[in-house]
Amino acid sequence: MTLTLAHSGSYPRIGDSAELQLLRRTIAGFDRGERSAADLAEAENQMTRLAIEEQAAAGLDVVTDGQIRWNDPVSYLAGKLAGVRINGLLRLYDTNFYFRQPVIESRLQRQGELAVSDLQFAREALAAACKGKPGSRQVKPVLTGPYTLAHLSLAQAEELKALEPRVEAYAEALAAEIGALADAGAETVQIDEPSILLHPGDWQIFARAVGRLSAARDEARKRGRKIGLLLYVYFHDCAPIYSKLAALPIDGLGLDFTYNRKLADAVVESGSPIPLALGLVDGRNTKLEQPAEVAREISRMLPRIAGDSAWLGPSCGLEYLPRDRARAKLQLLGEIRSAVEGR
Repeated sequence: MTLTLAHSGSYPRIGDSAELQLLRRTIAGFDRGERSAADLAEAENQMTRLAIEEQAAAGLDVVTDGQIRWNDPVSYLAGKLAGVRINGLLRLYDTNFYFRQPVIESRLQRQGELAVSDLQFAREALAAACKGKPGSRQVKPVLTGPYTLAHLSLAQAEELKALEPRVEAYAEALAAEIGALADAGAETVQIDEPSILLHPGDWQIFARAVGRLSAARDEARKRGRKIGLLLYVYFHDCAPIYSKLAALPIDGLGLDFTYNRKLADAVVESGSPIPLALGLVDGRNTKLEQPAEVAREISRMLPRIAGDSAWLGPSCGLEYLPRDRARAKLQLLGEIRSAVEGR
């Protein structure tokens, strides 16, 4: 039995102390013309270091960069592509957060790396947080998936006004990035696709896009790269399409268990042909779960999961919580693992 502690994505960019207000102050100064782009980049660097330090201190085996540089899950990646203009704010699903909507004006094209430099910086930060000895700990880059990016974008370019060509265009750009991340040494890449849970009727379009990303993974493996592809879904009930998700050509599936108590029953009944990331700790609720209760759910699912192994993490990124509660949620993961292992 293997239970790996892994973060699911974002982390709060601010906190209550003066130190943890650094990025907010710098952004305000930048908007007033009082701080430079270099000042802003250094503030992002510092808050990324702190996010990684807190993940390492909580004992996580797999960390992310906390997506500190991301203004939102959509515009950060889409805005780096040629052919995209970033427009006004829209509400992100049923959260109290907002994203700037991409408007596709011409053919989408990847004109440079999207997350490679973020991965390289996070690796250095993780090594520093572990005093040069990260051991088996790894940094997991996260990319918003092509279906979600396409669904949350508008298109002025006539050939991309229909959903399917938009998804295909984003998939091509992200496939190239997966190859670049593999060449940079990423062991796993997480693809976030929350939108498919709200629009399951688009399954065929979605599945073809996942297939394109899986093909990029396979191409990287042919070059001798060690790379796995993880798919994460959250913000809605995934039980109705759980079996279809688990059958996709991916190496792991991240599930949000907070929307349907019967999802664990579905995993026990159907099993899983691939490892699962168990989002049993609610990333949007400040209440702390009881370790023994969560451990019981994990213990009955693990024997039904391929390889008798799983990742344990929050149901989604933690930017929706106050920083002290986000830190407490990470620490809770270790307590749950200890309960599973009977320690």
